[in-house]
Amino acid sequence: MKFSRALSLVLIAAPAAVTAFTTCPSTSALSANRISSISMSDTPFFSTDIAKALDTEVSYSPGKADTPFARKYGHLAGVQVKTVGEAFTTFTDILGTPVNALYKGICTDLVGSLHLIMVNARFQRDAVFSLGLITVLELVLKNYPEQDTAKRIKSAMIESVGLNEAELDAEAAELEAWVQGKTKDEIASALKGEGDSMLAGIANAAKGDEWWMYSRFFGIGLIKMMDMAGVEQDMSVAYDVMEDWMGNCLGKPHYTACSDSDLYFKQKGKLDMMETMMKEIEIREKKRMADRLEAKAEMALIAADKAEKLQKEVEKEAAYKEKEEETVES
Repeated sequence: MKFSRALSLVLIAAPAAVTAFTTCPSTSALSANRISSISMSDTPFFSTDIAKALDTEVSYSPGKADTPFARKYGHLAGVQVKTVGEAFTTFTDILGTPVNALYKGICTDLVGSLHLIMVNARFQRDAVFSLGLITVLELVLKNYPEQDTAKRIKSAMIESVGLNEAELDAEAAELEAWVQGKTKDEIASALKGEGDSMLAGIANAAKGDEWWMYSRFFGIGLIKMMDMAGVEQDMSVAYDVMEDWMGNCLGKPHYTACSDSDLYFKQKGKLDMMETMMKEIEIREKKRMADRLEAKAEMALIAADKAEKLQKEVEKEAAYKEKEEETVES
């Protein structure tokens, strides 16, 4: 039943309000009330787009809308999706060891961000994304105190969202091999879809997909290619290149990518500061260890010297006693 017609029937069925100060309505008054109620359904209010919108809202069914988006992704309506909390639990179970306190926050953020990208129906993985993800993980974990644990963190993070580490590494390596020796303009041409390279194929697929989804790791993959092409790794320089590659070459909105570029360089600066701090801590620890070893060595020398003197005194006393005994005997 349509929303406007249902509302009209409610108005028809509703009795007139009667109070102690109201006289009994006449038959003609009731008839007039019914006529006015019925005529409301024929007024412009109920025949406008508002009424149609309300009727559409009442009869809405997830994934059944008559739109291109619903026709493409409607079959996914109602599909169960893991929560971010469940994804982090999976990561923790696979890792099987606590994360260093300095890295716990950033690992949590990475798992959450990666999970939310992966469960989006519009997301399509490509080599640029793989390169960006591998770049981020290498940057974050390169100074992790225990490198064996760092490798396990990388593997657990990738596996927890349903990705294959070997495939990601292979895709990233293949794209890096192609970018090696290329200029910024050559990469831009490939991003316009020119040529038959892997990057040109990715660009053409993105251009041909109305619902193509940008992700932060895709943006970082572009930054990695800038670095390999000799683009100065400066926030303002990278911003301009990102705007050109995303907006002019790929024909996609560039604002989020440029914002992610700025965020990347800010976070990289913090990680560089952390790296410096860790090295300073390591140097201090080595100096303390050297001082402790030096003190132990000095104490050992003192103890050895003392033992040598004591031994000489013992030998001297023994010789004296022996001489005394010889004197008594004679």
